[in-house]
Amino acid sequence: MRFVLYNIRYATGTGPAFHLPVPGAGYLRSNSRVLDRITQYLKSLNPDLVGLIEIDTGSIRSGLVNQAKQIADSLGHYSTYECKYGTTSINQMVPIVRKQANAFLAAPRVEGERFHYFETGIKRLIIELELEDVAVFLVHLSLKFRHRHDQLRHLHELVKRASKPVIVAGDFNTFWGDHEIFLFMEASGLKSANRLGLPSYPSRNPRKELDFVLYSNGIEVTQFDVPDVRFSDHRPLICDFQVRRAPT
Repeated sequence: MRFVLYNIRYATGTGPAFHLPVPGAGYLRSNSRVLDRITQYLKSLNPDLVGLIEIDTGSIRSGLVNQAKQIADSLGHYSTYECKYGTTSINQMVPIVRKQANAFLAAPRVEGERFHYFETGIKRLIIELELEDVAVFLVHLSLKFRHRHDQLRHLHELVKRASKPVIVAGDFNTFWGDHEIFLFMEASGLKSANRLGLPSYPSRNPRKELDFVLYSNGIEVTQFDVPDVRFSDHRPLICDFQVRRAPT
């Protein structure tokens, strides 16, 4: 099975075209050509499962286009998505921001989906997707170290309750280094698919390992790559894996 994790930054692109005179203003304009390139790239990978971080589900920035649904339709995948700030967040009242989401796209039959929410931080959404043999969690952790620590504790509790082998993936914002998640991985029984610690951010000259695909016992990673792709400020992660079935 092929899993692709990609923070696409709302298809706003990178380079000089992204940077506007007002700080942060680049996030206010999407680019349909960038979205098309991302879509075509994902199609070329023939993924079974895609986890998308920072996706626009239909604001004026994207021209009212639901990026998750458009990519899923192109791939022929099932899609599930939700605003990453939680139902009670004040961000739900802010135009554009309330359409900022994370999404799963899946080709295999989905047996269940759940939206969990962290108790701390601004970005609180956890999407849990249950497939036949594996449960997959998608997250985008806080920029604040203290909040990330609390979020990882919550995530540990969810992982330990899973009855199937587990994958935890997302943008962990580990700007202080991957040692931030070492204790979480040890306590949860998870390993990183990125054995070489390949950085994924920034895409033009990556120096930070912010994006992770973590997996539990019962899963075998057969191939992993962080390709030189620059449609976003993050590079995508490609993880091929198989679930080892318990003997009957």
